[in-house]
Amino acid sequence: MKENHSDNNRHLDVITVDNGAPLLEFLYDNIKGQSRNTIKSYLSHGRVIVNNTKVITQFDYPLKRGDEIIIKSSAGKHLRFSHRLLRIIFEDDYLIVVSKKEGLLSIATEKEKEATAYHILNHYYKQLDAKNHIFIVHRLDKDTSGVMVFAKSRDVQNALQSNWNDAVAERSYIAVVEGKPDKMEDTITSILFEDKNKFMRSYKGDAEGQKAATSFKVLAYNDKYSLLKLDLETGRKNQIRIHLQSIGHPIVGDKKYGSKKSPIGRLCLHAKTLSFIHPVTKSLLSFEVPAPKTFMMLVKD
Repeated sequence: MKENHSDNNRHLDVITVDNGAPLLEFLYDNIKGQSRNTIKSYLSHGRVIVNNTKVITQFDYPLKRGDEIIIKSSAGKHLRFSHRLLRIIFEDDYLIVVSKKEGLLSIATEKEKEATAYHILNHYYKQLDAKNHIFIVHRLDKDTSGVMVFAKSRDVQNALQSNWNDAVAERSYIAVVEGKPDKMEDTITSILFEDKNKFMRSYKGDAEGQKAATSFKVLAYNDKYSLLKLDLETGRKNQIRIHLQSIGHPIVGDKKYGSKKSPIGRLCLHAKTLSFIHPVTKSLLSFEVPAPKTFMMLVKD
């Protein structure tokens, strides 16, 4: 069943699910006159919303009877964004959510000013309108891939950053580590602080610094490596990397924090899932970028 609505002059298609099905297949069957690639682009550009709360980019997201699907139309001036290390997965009037590849800095350093996610996006949006400006909400390490959020105004940036821990419902990562942890799941807690050489260190017990907590679950393993799902209870600089080193299982490819191996030539850390409350609309947004297939290949028997 399909209805038409409008929201701030942006026309919407609303489709009610009669029978459960994977999202891509359902859309392909119910949106007439559009190619499969076009429908995939709706998903990859964050134009598909389920039950007016979740932006879904996952092709095989399971729908159930009674779910409502909203297809947001594009609006305004359009330039095709294309970059080999960065992909926009959602955008509205307040936020931009991207999938960042490994090898790209989040923001500028003393040595590199332009090859950053921030610079690339800011340049793109200024082409749309010279008055546009974006603001970084949080960072990923250069060699970490996955979901990142930017704001379109200072007010939205401040609203998210000042309430980040309460706004975030889920923030999970996938990592491949050397060896196999003694426990299949556990929580690592410690105090983190940055030394005079800008190197982050971890201490148990009382110490000056910031408390950090990382929960992990072993998803798969073999005699060399383990695939872990990690959930952040706090978001400190290099937190996951330090915590995994501290239990004797550094992330594969992380030479800075104790790894001796780099079989696929990268840090095996990926920001897979980020769910948070929109600072303006107050709806729950959920984004997921699957981990690279090479991660799973490392833990095959």
